[in-house]
Amino acid sequence: MIKDVSFMNSAIKIAAHLHLPDDFRGDKQYPALVGIHPAGGVKEQTIGVYAKRLAARGFVVVVYDSSYQGASEGEPRLLEDPTTRVEDARCAADFLTTLPYVDVARMGVFGVCAGGGYALAVAQTERRFKAVAGVSATPMGEAARSFFGRPIPIDEQIKTLEAAARQRTAEAMGGAPVYGSFVPENLEDIDGNTPTMLREGYDYYRTPRGEHPNSKGRFLMSSLDRMLAFSTFALLPELLTQPMLLIAGSEADTKIYSDQAYGLSNGPKELFVVDGATHIALYDKPEYVNEAVEKLVSFFGQL
Repeated sequence: MIKDVSFMNSAIKIAAHLHLPDDFRGDKQYPALVGIHPAGGVKEQTIGVYAKRLAARGFVVVVYDSSYQGASEGEPRLLEDPTTRVEDARCAADFLTTLPYVDVARMGVFGVCAGGGYALAVAQTERRFKAVAGVSATPMGEAARSFFGRPIPIDEQIKTLEAAARQRTAEAMGGAPVYGSFVPENLEDIDGNTPTMLREGYDYYRTPRGEHPNSKGRFLMSSLDRMLAFSTFALLPELLTQPMLLIAGSEADTKIYSDQAYGLSNGPKELFVVDGATHIALYDKPEYVNEAVEKLVSFFGQL
């Protein structure tokens, strides 16, 4: 059962789906999860796949389009603001606490790709989340400052920030917005040097396999200052004390981030490696998603 719902993040109305168990009863209380979508994605894509399956296993799950994206409100469109993304998840927790059939003592958060990174970030300071999980988790700030774990030189980061500053000035003067792409726009943009995640990202986001009209796979270039300044890992060793589950494919070029998060955590933690899976395979390939869902059910079942 899926309900169209909404909640507010300050003045921004967030469009959401509430996934309920098949045998849902309003007089019962259920464990509840907030699900966070990848950068450039929307609630109908991979996060919705996971939400549907988790709801079928007895969880109430809310997934939503982040502020400035998808069917949610917010201007400028396609702004990728990590701090706002974290606040979106807090507001989703607010929403869940208003539902009489949610057991507020058994709430967790999970996400896919950048959503997994944001899940790790919000759990550090949002204590209503009693457990956190990331699937192909990718921390936005750390990923912006590195290329799949290989640090980008500081002088190049400074050049990026200067370009973002020029673009902000141009837009303030009435210029047109400029967008970057999270995945290649066209098949011609892919060659033998294209990382697996980006090559498969094109196949997921730009073809009928996973495309959705509300999912642009792009971000406002003036987001780059916010993205580069953000950190998921800085306070993780001290503040992330809840149980943490990281699910990564053995063949994922982003597994480095799960390895790093696992190494930094001083709390209860588990790194679950799905043999043979790539980053994007964990979005929708049944043989890999099934394995990940079973692990999530076991993990969050301890709430």
